[in-house]
Amino acid sequence: MANSEVKTDSEWRAVLSPEQFRILRQKGTEPAGTGKYNKFDGEGIYTCAGCGTPLYKSTTKFNSGCGWPAFFDALPGTVSRHEDRSWGVARTEITCTACGGHLGHVFKGEGYNTPTDERHCVNSISLSFKGNE
Repeated sequence: MANSEVKTDSEWRAVLSPEQFRILRQKGTEPAGTGKYNKFDGEGIYTCAGCGTPLYKSTTKFNSGCGWPAFFDALPGTVSRHEDRSWGVARTEITCTACGGHLGHVFKGEGYNTPTDERHCVNSISLSFKGNE
């Protein structure tokens, strides 16, 4: 499933908003507390805003207070992890496995009462939502 959505920058720019392109393709970050899904609590599936791949069930979303949507686990095989040293420290970047779009970062061992003790800190603009029907 890795990078099944291969597009040029021009092709991505044609289908993404400028802000989606900045975050999904250039690994940007939206300001804390500004995202559409930060305090959203609908029931359904969060998908990649770039390619539509289902990534997270709403049942794995929790309120971490970090200012971005937080999930404790992804759907199997949909989110890839990569070492990120862009800020001079080792962090774990998460991307959509299907298209390579930047989602955010995952943090471990922060003490949240979740089954995985992980926090997937995801940019809202990297996500779309499909509610249960």
